[in-house]
Amino acid sequence: MDNTVNLAQAGATDSTPFLMRLFRMRETGLIVIILALFLIMSFASPYFLTWANMRAMSMAFAVDGLLVIGMTILLISGGIDLSVGSVTALAMVIAGWLFLSGIDPWVASAMAIALCTAIGAFMGFFVTRVGLHHFIVSLAIMVIARGACLLFTGGRPLGLYTLPPEFKFIGQGSIGPIPIVIIIFLVFVIAFDFMLRRTTMFRKVFYTGSNEKAAAYSGIRTKKVIFLTTTLCSTLCGIAGIIYMARFGSAQPTFGLGLELTIIAAAVIGGASLNGGSGSILGAILGVILLSLVSSSLALLDVSVYWQDIIRGSILLVAVTIDHYLNKRRG
Repeated sequence: MDNTVNLAQAGATDSTPFLMRLFRMRETGLIVIILALFLIMSFASPYFLTWANMRAMSMAFAVDGLLVIGMTILLISGGIDLSVGSVTALAMVIAGWLFLSGIDPWVASAMAIALCTAIGAFMGFFVTRVGLHHFIVSLAIMVIARGACLLFTGGRPLGLYTLPPEFKFIGQGSIGPIPIVIIIFLVFVIAFDFMLRRTTMFRKVFYTGSNEKAAAYSGIRTKKVIFLTTTLCSTLCGIAGIIYMARFGSAQPTFGLGLELTIIAAAVIGGASLNGGSGSILGAILGVILLSLVSSSLALLDVSVYWQDIIRGSILLVAVTIDHYLNKRRG
């Protein structure tokens, strides 16, 4: 009898720290909030739980999720990128323009992604070699990339109606009930989550973001880490732009205006610190799911688009405030 009680007490003692850690995890709180919103919206709107709305919402956050992956890794390293919306639009425009010029869409897309990678490397050079801050460099690239979009299109959308079906499939197709976009998204999430948790190279991203000087003294080539994370973020923008182009069958020069705020907000809500050194892919994806859910809910409830911007901005402010408070406590 006594042994049974002792074993039960020991089991309870062992499980208590785990449960406490579980409830303290940021991801757990986000899951609870997401489930609560799902429950509320299922009663608030008869259209919320329809297959059409679930599909549209999941496809929206899936492509945004690619951008959030890149932004999260960059934030962990201590950087930030304000150009993600403009660079994503530029990938669409360049690929679309090349396709209309007679180039195969797959080749055109590869060239557009390569250009985005070069843009990331260009930003990385100015940050690591010239010594400029990510904020300033990415702000300049945001304006330049948007100007290039308008230059190549004359400010008008490019209609890509002759895109071959096999190319459109990556943005519009499905395997069974699951859209290809979701499958691509899951592959990227699993791959980068594993690398961020398990590989030595990506562990250096955390060390660099936590304390760049200390990481450098320990032998980590911090400039290389920052250069690579900056380049990776822009490369993922290129991939997302191509998927958007295949999904919509057009290239919009004004696409992605303000998208950088949504992406940064999702990453910060998910636990990525603006001071660097912390964050997770899972948390960031939950953050983008939450914001996508909020946007869908506001649209279904017929909330004015002006109020939607106010609400999204408020969510960003709250997320940054929480991040600041947590950093002060850690400090």
